[in-house]
Amino acid sequence: MFLGGAASAAFAGTARAAVDWASLAQGFQVPDWFRDAKFGIWAHWGPQCVAEAGDWYGRLMYVQGHPAYEHHLRHYGHPADTGFIDLIGRWQAAAWQPEALVRRYARAGARYFVALACHHDNFDTFDSAHHRWNAARVGPRRDLIGGWARAARAAGLRFGVSNHSSHAWHWWQTAYGYDAEGPRRGQRYDAYRLRAGDGRGRWWQGLDPQDLYTGPSFVPPDGFGSISAMNAWHDRNDGQWLEDVPPAHAAFARNWLARQMDLVEKYRPDLVYLDDSGLPFGALGLQAAAHFYARTRQGGNLDGVLTAKRLSPAQRSGVVEDVERGFVDAIRAEPWQTCTCIGNWHYDRGLYERHGYKPAKLVIQRLADIVAKNGNLLLSIPVRGDGSIDDQEEAIVDGIERWFRANGEAIYGTRPWRVFGEGPTRMPAGEMNEASAAPFTSADIRFTQKGGAVYAILLDWPEGEARIGALAGTPVERVELLGGGPLGFRRGDDGVRVTLPRPAPGAMVPVLKIL
Repeated sequence: MFLGGAASAAFAGTARAAVDWASLAQGFQVPDWFRDAKFGIWAHWGPQCVAEAGDWYGRLMYVQGHPAYEHHLRHYGHPADTGFIDLIGRWQAAAWQPEALVRRYARAGARYFVALACHHDNFDTFDSAHHRWNAARVGPRRDLIGGWARAARAAGLRFGVSNHSSHAWHWWQTAYGYDAEGPRRGQRYDAYRLRAGDGRGRWWQGLDPQDLYTGPSFVPPDGFGSISAMNAWHDRNDGQWLEDVPPAHAAFARNWLARQMDLVEKYRPDLVYLDDSGLPFGALGLQAAAHFYARTRQGGNLDGVLTAKRLSPAQRSGVVEDVERGFVDAIRAEPWQTCTCIGNWHYDRGLYERHGYKPAKLVIQRLADIVAKNGNLLLSIPVRGDGSIDDQEEAIVDGIERWFRANGEAIYGTRPWRVFGEGPTRMPAGEMNEASAAPFTSADIRFTQKGGAVYAILLDWPEGEARIGALAGTPVERVELLGGGPLGFRRGDDGVRVTLPRPAPGAMVPVLKIL
């Protein structure tokens, strides 16, 4: 493994130090910028978006019978002949305008912006010193992370990167398989046969496809005679969420660390999002965290945020927990984050055609629930393969902007109140459970506080009057509708009742400022 310059010195320093979870927790404090920001927007964009056929396209295009496989057959050919590597060659990002997109997100209320630096597909979207399969060399032939970083900072936003690549070594094993049924039965897919010499005279000349596909780890044996048997084999072997590597893949883990540190050294992100349960690769993941923290300290105080998933209480003392597409059911003592998407993580044209995106109203409802419980929302707006967003996404972003323009003071810089909220709807605790969440009602309220004011965020517009039971016994001198002026109210034993006007066209999620 080659490490050069500042990254080499950083690696040497962290390697000498004994890094463990306890040492990460020493002096750990989530910086105020993150606690005050509350809302970020994410561009989860890479070569898998070329197909515009949804999430995990790279892995699933090699799963016979899956919609992604069928899409690939129709549009590109059989995966034994035309594989994921060929999508990289098609990825030109011709409509990408990072400055315009990020300015739009800043107007919409985002206070930080995150860009995908490498997905499970093992393709770096930055000018990587330790991995030649990167966007500066092939595909767009541009340093995408560098472009996003400049745009974010020019718009006054904090900048973050997401790194999902620690799982590539097992995620890619479907590409070494074959059709279990049909006329191409038994013919191995492209990852199994391609080697560096096959690139002679092609756009990827000089690169080794095995460095992209990570090499064989769980190659399915010959002889599967049914799709279900093949898929069951993959589920048992490479379908688990593995956070460590077998000895044969130790070099992959070391290279992951080199790439991660290079990413931090080159772009100095304010936030690093790791798509891992805890930190990957044992001591190497801890070294990556320590290196990032060392690079983001300002006058001894930590200024950077590192997020990971499924953390124990002790681990949350040194890393911010991200709850993917999910909820918590109480106010947490430590800040946390939910990441979700208005659609699928990778752009899905079919979802657009079905008008299947989360509307702006639902985004704001979720934001209010999260912020009331001491969390942040990181929202992905899917980017098309060409680098643009579609008209339905633009309308959703515009709706979020209108709400923040009137109500942002109830979000930015706030802290949880004595209770997070009230009402009949209880969100299911845990991740990946959005589909099981009941819709919010006009009786559901979430609270934040700042500067002596309490903000009651009504998750739907009530008919005429709202009752706030949590204010029973609390002195109230004034109630204002943000963006609308003072409102009449009356106190009672069951709380405070506030008279609201009829909503204006397009209005959603009213906010009451209580003094």
